[in-house]
Amino acid sequence: MLKQLESYFEFTRLGTNWRTEILAGVTTFLTMAYIVLVNPAILSASGMPLAAVTAATCLSAAFGSILMGVVARYPIALAPGMGLNAYFTYTVCLHMHIPWQTALGAVFLSGIIFLALTAAGIRQMILKSIPHELYAAVASGIGLFIAFIGFRNSGLVIADKETLVALGNLRYPTTYLALFGLILMVALEVKKVRGSILIGVLATTALAWALALAILHGPGAFTAMLSTASIQWAQDLVHWTPAPGGFHALGGTIFKLDIRGALNKGLLEIVFVFFFVDLFDNLGTLVAVTKRAGLIAADHSIPRLNKILFADATATVFGSMIGTSTVTSYVESTAGVMAGGRSGVTAIVTGSLFLGAIVAAPFVGIVPPAATAPALILVGSLMLATITEIRWTDPLVAVPSFLTLILIPLTYSIANGLGFGIIAWAVLHIATGRYRRQDWLLYILAVLFLARFIYLGAS
Repeated sequence: MLKQLESYFEFTRLGTNWRTEILAGVTTFLTMAYIVLVNPAILSASGMPLAAVTAATCLSAAFGSILMGVVARYPIALAPGMGLNAYFTYTVCLHMHIPWQTALGAVFLSGIIFLALTAAGIRQMILKSIPHELYAAVASGIGLFIAFIGFRNSGLVIADKETLVALGNLRYPTTYLALFGLILMVALEVKKVRGSILIGVLATTALAWALALAILHGPGAFTAMLSTASIQWAQDLVHWTPAPGGFHALGGTIFKLDIRGALNKGLLEIVFVFFFVDLFDNLGTLVAVTKRAGLIAADHSIPRLNKILFADATATVFGSMIGTSTVTSYVESTAGVMAGGRSGVTAIVTGSLFLGAIVAAPFVGIVPPAATAPALILVGSLMLATITEIRWTDPLVAVPSFLTLILIPLTYSIANGLGFGIIAWAVLHIATGRYRRQDWLLYILAVLFLARFIYLGAS
């Protein structure tokens, strides 16, 4: 049985083994486990039961990741997407006063459209129409994106009213810990230690809890010497809010979606936004992860692309039925890839841990942001390797690639960065007479992105 599984997941061809795949799956889970706490917090503001959304978040992530691993055999984990969950709550439910049941119906319809386009081969055509130089720009842009998230979570970069961003307080314990974790991970990576990222995350977590407990529950004389600020710092280091959960909690949202309401109320623009943003966020993540893992073929095609797209579309439909917003591929999957993950076993392990998180939800937040931040910074820096594939001496390639690369982190959106890159590519090639008839789908995508930006500006 074990040999058959290794053959199915192509361990020999990919140069991997069970130990590496399991470590990679755990690494991916740790870097994206925050979604178990964050997604319910956002969606519950729409009126959805917190405990139910927590269970739905874990179950949809488990279902999507395991399906991706088994069917498509890629190390890509899925979960309810950030950004789309905020749009679901704050724009659709609170601003437009749409009931959350109807909003779930809109998510379901967008997933059905995904499945239909996948079956018709249109999503595959869209992916193939994007120039491979923009693939490299997307991968590098996502590297900057997740590194920026790591810098923010570590406290190295903070918000500033005058300059938008600024250097954080380097004397803050969270920043100390993150820098410690980063140095440890890089040192282990240089020494080719398997599981370097996972070891770094666990070591930093252990150190954070040890410091916090020493400050809060140390000897009386030691505790008395501490200032109020020190105690606050200790609480910030391991800030942990238990999340309610359990399979029984699903009763509050499962099968509560209102599909007829989503159709009757003319919410086509909402369905379109869910569909459009998820389509290009997904494609961008897919390109970045497969490129980093070395799984893209020599002709820039992605093997088993149909199965990948089928898995993420099915996960979105499933998620809407049990009670969460759009399920999408996660860029944090690159952390697992950096840990050596190459096959679907990585995603299956991640999904299995999310399944366990339904019961263990109160303990998922035990890993502080300071421990996962250095993992995101390290992975982000290594993803910039693809930047060398871009022909920077050719303005027709360099400008669209630069816009894609830089606007992904600056607009906090993969879809926005890719959209500007595609528009710039189309406009520059038309303006210089370098357009080709076989690139007709790229120009249609440029028009659709332009229409989306105009729509966003108007609203």
